[in-house]
Amino acid sequence: MSEGQTNSSKPYDPMEPFRGMRDAYLEAMAKTMTEAVNSDAYAQASGAMLDNTLSMSAPFRESLEKTMLQVLQQLSLPSRQDIIGLAERFTNLEMRLDDMDASLDGLEGKVQKSMLPLLQQLLMLTETLTHLIKRMDAVESKLGLQSARGSSKSALPAKVAKVQAASRAEVRTRVAPKRSAVTKSAQPKKRIARKAAR
Repeated sequence: MSEGQTNSSKPYDPMEPFRGMRDAYLEAMAKTMTEAVNSDAYAQASGAMLDNTLSMSAPFRESLEKTMLQVLQQLSLPSRQDIIGLAERFTNLEMRLDDMDASLDGLEGKVQKSMLPLLQQLLMLTETLTHLIKRMDAVESKLGLQSARGSSKSALPAKVAKVQAASRAEVRTRVAPKRSAVTKSAQPKKRIARKAAR
């Protein structure tokens, strides 16, 4: 039984009263400091102290900035103002490029809408001219065969021959780049046949 009594009772700690005094002191100081910090007088006093500190450190700060600028210039390094200026310029360039990109997208859409009918008309004209060139080549081949048989071109009136030659030359110069590959490959054979017929 004596062992149970000794285990249940705590041993005496001589530092326990000091711990209690410390805790009470800390609680009282925390309350006092909280009340002092939350008061208007403390805010005004800290503001005045910060103003005095900033006004006193302003000349030192200005001289330090001047010295840093001189050192950076001597070392050929950019200063803070240079980097800020570059960042502003890059921002302006990026905004201008975005505006240009948006306007170009709008123009591209308008050009595509307006060019589609023109391209369709151009395609139809190209097909018509190709068909006319084939017909003219057929007429030329018939005329070339007639001259090979012995009939001369002089049988045609002189004015008609001039008009035909001029119209053929004009159509060929305008449409020559747009001829199909079949017409281009057949053209040398016709020239050779014409030369042989002459």
